[in-house]
Amino acid sequence: MARQGVSNGFSGMNTADVIQILRDALWVTAIVSGPFLIIGMVIGLLISLIQAMTQLQEATLTFVPKVVVLGVLIVVFGPFAINRLIEFTQELMDRAISLGIQ
Repeated sequence: MARQGVSNGFSGMNTADVIQILRDALWVTAIVSGPFLIIGMVIGLLISLIQAMTQLQEATLTFVPKVVVLGVLIVVFGPFAINRLIEFTQELMDRAISLGIQ
């Protein structure tokens, strides 16, 4: 941390830079987690409808299908999610380098 009146050569980030980074982080979070959350919610809704129609209230009936489907989704969407997170991390590192952060 620089003392008052002493410059360390770092111009710093302005508010717009911080807001843009936070906006990008939220967008990446939505893109990466979106498929898992949406499909998990749809599966839960379908199972709830089946339970309501059959009046079968078994706790494992809701848990097991969600785990299986989400496991398949991790295999299918996992590489996409990892690649997007790697790209975002590289963008953050490039921004840090351009600002002179060490």
